[in-house]
Amino acid sequence: MKNEELIFVTGATGFLGSQLVHELLDRHPQATLALLIRDRSNQSAQQRADLIVSPADRKRIQVYSGDVGLPNCGLDACARQYLSSETTRVIHCAATVRFDHSLEEARRINVEGTQRILDFAATAPQLRSLAYVGTAYVAGERTGPVLESELILGQSYRNTYEQTKAEAEALVRSHLGSIPGVILRPSIIVGDSQTGATSSFKMMYWPLKIYSRRLWRTIPGFPDAVLDIVPVDYVANAVALLAFDEAALGSTVHLCAGPRGSATIQQIAQRASEYFHVPEPRYVDPKFFFAALRPLLYLSLWGRKRKVLRDGRAYRDYFSMRMQFDTTNAERLLAPSGLRPPPVLEYLNSLFDYCVASEWGRKTVSPQ
Repeated sequence: MKNEELIFVTGATGFLGSQLVHELLDRHPQATLALLIRDRSNQSAQQRADLIVSPADRKRIQVYSGDVGLPNCGLDACARQYLSSETTRVIHCAATVRFDHSLEEARRINVEGTQRILDFAATAPQLRSLAYVGTAYVAGERTGPVLESELILGQSYRNTYEQTKAEAEALVRSHLGSIPGVILRPSIIVGDSQTGATSSFKMMYWPLKIYSRRLWRTIPGFPDAVLDIVPVDYVANAVALLAFDEAALGSTVHLCAGPRGSATIQQIAQRASEYFHVPEPRYVDPKFFFAALRPLLYLSLWGRKRKVLRDGRAYRDYFSMRMQFDTTNAERLLAPSGLRPPPVLEYLNSLFDYCVASEWGRKTVSPQ
């Protein structure tokens, strides 16, 4: 019997993508997943897929060696023809999330890669939906409320990641008249809300680690800066639902904690201070810190503290954000399922517990 759905997924081995694969398999038992995965020098695409899919589910998985950064996504003619004719859904998660890529390299993956997926979707006669996973931080350096309907309003960007994700989203928007699609914008994705489990210790985890180890106490930012984080289980659930929701087509959806669920830097720092038994941080105006204080510190500090100064540059702007993501579309579309993001402060200790148990990713933690 022919399966009802063939879901073409990019970015399946990433932090969000691997969780999404499990959600799709659980929610849609009649579906087959076609995963586009890059070969690595020491690991084939199939081997990488086997790491995220249980033996019992492998019969429902088709693995294709490829890369959105290559012409035709690196697919041979036979594979592309088959996928084009049989695919019913596309979920595009693949992206570079590095902040230090050159604009050219970030565009090659995030913008040109998205264009290739749009080209593929345009040739799929059975396509029912394309879900594009972007980021809420296409808002760049804006302040105040950010609506789901807004994209490029003359804002500047903190890094090439934000800029190229905005350019990629603009491409997707330009095709929504001809391709049935939905744009999904998560904020900062962290570990599971119940277990705290994560495979990615970037973003908020790095400054949290150096703070918990008493390597650094000064925050170049504002105590009332807003940190919007969402747990990976909520985002994966939401993507798996909205990729199949006809009511979502044509919409842009913030998968964010939003005004009711986000927290300030001070609230998170206070909780971390209590949990890790360290003094509360000091806050310094970021303009003063980076213009005057940091250059002096860089000359006077050595070893681990100098490394903290150097590595922390990528995160500096995220301690001074004063914007809130509107979640009107998310609330409307997800209300029937009862899915909503838990407030950040409700599961923060679970994240801390996992950081400690895993020694910040150095040790494997067995599921409870």
